[in-house]
Amino acid sequence: MEFAELIKTPRVDGVVLHRPFMPTVEGTLCLTGHHLILSSRQDSAEELWLLHANIDSIEKRFVGSLGRIVVKCKDLRIIQLDIPGMEECLNIASSSQGFPECNQANLCCPLSDVAYSIFSDR
Repeated sequence: MEFAELIKTPRVDGVVLHRPFMPTVEGTLCLTGHHLILSSRQDSAEELWLLHANIDSIEKRFVGSLGRIVVKCKDLRIIQLDIPGMEECLNIASSSQGFPECNQANLCCPLSDVAYSIFSDR
């Protein structure tokens, strides 16, 4: 099964990232089969790459038309994402929660089988 089939909204613009003791970052949020990526798309290149396996829990909150997702990570980080639009917020939250736990290396790591095919005896 490809995890990309579970993604309802793969990209959202205008997302604001809040982290403790760090400046806020506004950028584009992309949801892939293995990562949640936020990029400011500026020269300073502020980015967040969060592996789905590192997500412990997700909370959804709504303030008017703004959706807020609070991500609690397994490494004890707390990340808050302000997403414009309730539908996009619900889709991102449900897609992030919908990824199953990885018990096999070829499902957890993207391109994990590429190196093995190079060294295999075919």
